[in-house]
Amino acid sequence: MNAERWGETILGAIVAVVAVGFFAFAAAQAGQNTGGAGYELRASFQRVDGVGVGSDVRISGVKVGVVRTVALDPTTFNAVLTLGINNGVEVLDNSTARIATDGLLGGGYVAIEPAGLEALAAGGEIPNTQGSVDLLTLFASMAGGGSGDSESSSTEETTP
Repeated sequence: MNAERWGETILGAIVAVVAVGFFAFAAAQAGQNTGGAGYELRASFQRVDGVGVGSDVRISGVKVGVVRTVALDPTTFNAVLTLGINNGVEVLDNSTARIATDGLLGGGYVAIEPAGLEALAAGGEIPNTQGSVDLLTLFASMAGGGSGDSESSSTEETTP
């Protein structure tokens, strides 16, 4: 009996050490995601499904920042994101920001596709944006066979 209790005690200690290690790792990662180093840009989207504060900002698949705020513009009803971009990363003036997802069920992130000649200044706004695609609406429209009328698109007039 006594050896059994020592085994349970050692196993419990190992579980506690592993839990503390996971907590320390999570705390270190959270500190990296919200770092204050860098500059901010704004981007306005019609839809930002799946993106929230702390979501990644990526250029060519490489994380270059995080989403700092998500707000609603009361005049246009667009979602306005404030993007925190790391120092040393330049976003060009004609870049496009779009909402993308990691796989079919993955989380959303902001993908920046570089274009232009000059870098945007801190506090600038990305001019070209593309919102998220609602997959349920897309699947529903595909299942319904579309609503296009084939007769109206190919009308011919015959003259006697």
